[in-house]
Amino acid sequence: MHQNQQNNREIQKLNILQSIKMNFPAELRYTKEHEWVKLEGDMATVGITDFAQGELGDIVYVEIETVGQTLAQDEIFGSVEAVKTVSDLFLPIAGEILEVNPALNDQPELVNTDPFGEGWMIKMKVSNIEDFNSLMDVDTYQAHTGH
Repeated sequence: MHQNQQNNREIQKLNILQSIKMNFPAELRYTKEHEWVKLEGDMATVGITDFAQGELGDIVYVEIETVGQTLAQDEIFGSVEAVKTVSDLFLPIAGEILEVNPALNDQPELVNTDPFGEGWMIKMKVSNIEDFNSLMDVDTYQAHTGH
């Protein structure tokens, strides 16, 4: 019985560590490419998820040169460079890119340390609200990542 209790405690510790390690805000929508969207009226904030930044590793550069452009859902709007890889960023919903997070120029590591807060990437005006509705909710995204 003592061994069983110890195993249960270890499992509980692992579950707690996993929930601390991986963040999945319920109010956001997600893409299979691991971008997130926060919608406020017809304005959206977009970034990459905690899962994505963890997979990429230390972010060293964020390149987004699409401000002022209107792009379709799933078009590339920029790229993120980590120590060992470069990954394209796909626009989760159609619309016009209005702003890039200026803090990422000097502190790209914000994407690692606060991906859903200070590490946001773009703000945009949404063209089609239905694009947002087609994205994954938190439960679907968690199942997609296996966390």
